[in-house]
Amino acid sequence: MSTAKKEYKRVTVKSLVEMKKNGEKISMLTAYDYSMAKIVDSAKVDIILVGDSASNVMAGHETTLPITLDQMIYHATSVIRAVERALVVVDIPFGSYQSDPKEALRSAIRIMKESGAHAVKLEGGEEIKESVKRILNAGIPVMGHLGLTPQSIYKFGTYTVRAKEESEAEKLISDAKLLEKIGCFGIVLEKIPASLTQKVSEKLSIPTIGIGGGKHADGQVLVIHDLLGMTHEFNPRFLRRYMNLYEDMGNAISQYVTDVKTKSFPSDDEQY
Repeated sequence: MSTAKKEYKRVTVKSLVEMKKNGEKISMLTAYDYSMAKIVDSAKVDIILVGDSASNVMAGHETTLPITLDQMIYHATSVIRAVERALVVVDIPFGSYQSDPKEALRSAIRIMKESGAHAVKLEGGEEIKESVKRILNAGIPVMGHLGLTPQSIYKFGTYTVRAKEESEAEKLISDAKLLEKIGCFGIVLEKIPASLTQKVSEKLSIPTIGIGGGKHADGQVLVIHDLLGMTHEFNPRFLRRYMNLYEDMGNAISQYVTDVKTKSFPSDDEQY
């Protein structure tokens, strides 16, 4: 017998654990501005991630590393103004938590206090546990991120699948258990084998969110610009494009230019 899906007027970290327990998959998408966040929230996405991927899709950088804490707070503030239902998680950017747990706490407090966000996300496991613990002790919810961690791209040297080797897979499992033990409410698993995602998800009571991690994660996340086809150079196997806005928007703008040049816009009905 199927059970009715619980309706959440406001998604919280507690809601996400309930969803996992009840076998309900969790939806997560990025947003970086008010207008897009309004649409995403209205579609009842469970988690909105104000990702440091804004460095790529909003600012045109090659990696996520250049984006600053001030810029992340700006994007988060814009998103929060639009959201009524979703849990809003904000990436703490590169250089704002790795060197010192006290700096990590200061960064997290700034994000929460200045933007009104609901939680923060950090990349890494054992190596950042003191930063995670300090942030959690301040009452700030933390989401983890393991597997391919884009802030460490220059260490990896490539965006290829992570944790294919047994030693790295074992460390990932150990890190996931550690993050759960110290109090993280969920973990993003990026670009790892589907079998490893399944193993981790079964071992944890907190939800896993996959991106390139296969169907066994408790939820999925994509970058909104990729999902809508606003980007066209990025074509990983895990990406499903639901629209082709790059082409559609280009065609619409080209038509506008033509209408202006040929004096068909504005028409008599489009003026006062």
